[in-house]
Amino acid sequence: MANRSGGLPLLMLIFITWRDSMRCCAVTADPPEDLAILDLGRLGRLEITWSPPSSLMSITKCLLQYQLEYFNTYKNRWETLRTPGRTYSAQFDLSKDVQVRVSTILNGECTNNTVIKSKEYTEVVKKPSSTGIWDTEAKEFMCVYHNMENLECTWTRSLKTPTSSLQNLYFWHKSLEQAVECPSYIMSDGVRMGCNFSGKPLPEFTDIYFCVNGSSSEGPLKQAFFSMQIQNQVKASAPDKLYLQTSSNRQLEFYWTNPAGRLHVHCLEWEVRHHHVGADGKISLNHIHTKTPSLTLLFSDSNERHCFQVRSRLNSYCVDKSFWSDWSYETCHPVLENVKATLEPELNFVSVYIYIAVAIIVTLVVLLSVWATINMRRAGLEKKVDYLLPKLLTKHFTQGVSKIYSGKKIWTDVII
Repeated sequence: MANRSGGLPLLMLIFITWRDSMRCCAVTADPPEDLAILDLGRLGRLEITWSPPSSLMSITKCLLQYQLEYFNTYKNRWETLRTPGRTYSAQFDLSKDVQVRVSTILNGECTNNTVIKSKEYTEVVKKPSSTGIWDTEAKEFMCVYHNMENLECTWTRSLKTPTSSLQNLYFWHKSLEQAVECPSYIMSDGVRMGCNFSGKPLPEFTDIYFCVNGSSSEGPLKQAFFSMQIQNQVKASAPDKLYLQTSSNRQLEFYWTNPAGRLHVHCLEWEVRHHHVGADGKISLNHIHTKTPSLTLLFSDSNERHCFQVRSRLNSYCVDKSFWSDWSYETCHPVLENVKATLEPELNFVSVYIYIAVAIIVTLVVLLSVWATINMRRAGLEKKVDYLLPKLLTKHFTQGVSKIYSGKKIWTDVII
């Protein structure tokens, strides 16, 4: 009897569990409806919207969520997230397919606290715009943030871009309502080849999206889209003050400073180019990386010669990437007195030889000029005599003949 009474609660528990499981399985989730992708003119920042499934409009005591999946064209992978909302914005490359799909998720008392996901999902694939002449999009798009003060973006034209084309650049970031055109174009032979943002600074550590499109007499050009954060495009100015000195323990101390500006020293790293000529005439070139704006080297021979250049860039602790600056001017260790003593006489003799050669050449040029002038004058006089002499002879001969025929006895003109 006791065994029967003890088994009854167990049977009731099993029944309740079975009934709840049947109730759970009786609830199903349909996928969302009215999935749409809206382009608000933000260069690929698209709004994704959807509606809850009509079959779940009357569901209570349950949390309704959605699982959104979209293909990130910049990272070339699917992104997944869960949200109770019905809208979401994401960035897409509009030159590629936009793929979005949404599923429904139920969880709570109505599902006996069991997470249920819809077996199917709603999907939309938005194809890129087919307008634009094929292979006329901008090439080699690049932005450089000079010394973290002035941003310049440049591009090159495709070989198939018509010569009559006019290209435009637009940009957008989250602080703007819509895309804005370039404030100042960079021109090359009357052609737009870049944009200068000096009059319109852009935010750092923010995704900025660019689009280069255009038009021509043959039709619209194909669009090109780009994305970046400008703090990763910094090109520092070259170090402008270099100092090189020797110490009593035969050390070369080389240090430098960067131009004043927004770049902090703790964010910089440097590369030193060291050109060394040994006492034996052997030449070597070394590149040295350093985290500090100084370098100390030993030199063992007084006849050695050391020359240095340095360049800088932002390190990986402050930005993801950056450009090297240009190389600084070169500074060299002064030659020692004994080297000067051997070099200066040779240099003096070379200078004397050069001066003598120049003087000889100048003298020859002057003499040739005088000789040519004299010959030209002499030739001119001879031509003048040869021209006048026949005329004089003809004149005298004619006058004599005329007197004879006029009855004169003698010819009074004498021709010599």
